[in-house]
Amino acid sequence: MTEDEQVGALAYFALLEASSRLFGAVDKQLRAEGGITHAQFEILTKLNAQSDGMRMSDLASLLLVSPSGLTYQVAQLEKRGLLHRARSPGDDRVVVVCITAAAQRLIEKLVPAHIALVRKALSGISGRADLETLARLLGEISKVVSV
Repeated sequence: MTEDEQVGALAYFALLEASSRLFGAVDKQLRAEGGITHAQFEILTKLNAQSDGMRMSDLASLLLVSPSGLTYQVAQLEKRGLLHRARSPGDDRVVVVCITAAAQRLIEKLVPAHIALVRKALSGISGRADLETLARLLGEISKVVSV
């Protein structure tokens, strides 16, 4: 393995560890404070930005999850009254999912602590320029890697 490959491997494993730790901490916090998982929080926040709801297929693509995995999570959230599914008025083959007022209130409750946790996790990065670099580099990884 070349020196560049070794550095690349170190960066990769550091990214894995950091993301696992951050996602684990976020999931633990969301479960404790809201009774939802990190995956469910992502679903709710994406839907919260769409006042008319979203097609299930579009939501799955946006979240980079399988349709069956999304269907399971949506069913769990629907049981809790946090969202609802309906057939599209224009096309009976299309299922649209919408957030409820209860979910909007839950998001409002969870977001401040969520932001504080993420800020704390990123506090070791020394300044805006480093955060911008991190965002740019992670964006580059996202462009190269397809799911």
